[in-house]
Amino acid sequence: MESEVRVAEIPAGEAPERLDRALARTWPDLSRSRLQGLIREGGVRLDGAEIRDAAVRVAGGQTVAVTVPPARPATPEAEERALIIPYEDDDLIVIDKPPGLVVHPAPGHDSGTLVNALIAHCGASLSGIGGVRRPGIVHRLDKDTSGLLVVAKNDMAHAALSLQFADHGRSGQLERAYLALVWGVPEPRAGRIDAALARSDSNREKIAVVRPEKGRHAITHYRTEAVLGVREPVGLVRCRLETGRTHQIRVHLAHRGHPLLGDATYGAAFRTKAARLEPEARAALDALGRQALHAAVLGFVHPRTNAFLRFESPLPADLARLVAALGPSPGGQGPRV
Repeated sequence: MESEVRVAEIPAGEAPERLDRALARTWPDLSRSRLQGLIREGGVRLDGAEIRDAAVRVAGGQTVAVTVPPARPATPEAEERALIIPYEDDDLIVIDKPPGLVVHPAPGHDSGTLVNALIAHCGASLSGIGGVRRPGIVHRLDKDTSGLLVVAKNDMAHAALSLQFADHGRSGQLERAYLALVWGVPEPRAGRIDAALARSDSNREKIAVVRPEKGRHAITHYRTEAVLGVREPVGLVRCRLETGRTHQIRVHLAHRGHPLLGDATYGAAFRTKAARLEPEARAALDALGRQALHAAVLGFVHPRTNAFLRFESPLPADLARLVAALGPSPGGQGPRV
């Protein structure tokens, strides 16, 4: 595949602005960081002269030419894997992720990830993120969290979706809801958890609640959907993220005294409660082998059509079995999921 040469004239009357900003406005399918890379590599000419400084000012009437090389092959290997795909088009793909699947290659997980599977599945429809033919991850789920996530196929979609997730839904463009099974029943039954988060000083693999000046602002809205369990109460809680911090739901609920069932990192002190469960429920929890958290709802504005897309994912089989085995609490309400 040959390089693509794009040529455009800056409209007359435009006020002088940085070269990278002018190019990003002219070709919105190329991210600003991608364009900055092309400038550094000598792929941009202004009125015929090669320019390697992204801060050069350009004005109306000048002609810019950009040489866009074909996207380089992705570093992760393509690996075939069956995927649940609620939606896909030329710009993005929505995945219903099973538990146990790592999203992105990392030390100790350089293969067998969702990215490896997407490279195989999407193939030539990946037009390149930052010049590399790879899927654009705009948000992640923990390995053992199941549910919905959206992945970009090109720079344009990646930039637009990243802005929506950075805004965390404050503009009304993004909707994310999770279902969690927690020990006990939160009081009040619905509310807002506002607690800053940071890496734990005692264990760098864990996140901890810290004083506001020591961490990142984090807010979780929750509502108890049902009370389950015959002898040991379990809450089925719906959570909506106002911010998207690492392990946010798990840490916030544990901080309130209601860690997730199966969460070995933040709920280890509650393991003895499992012995109070009915035998069938205890067996279902033992078989779960993960934290009881599922990304059930995902809504966002399509970066090209501006249509609002909304997807719902039912509880996966392992969580559905646990809910059924727990059963409604005596005098409590059954689940509304």
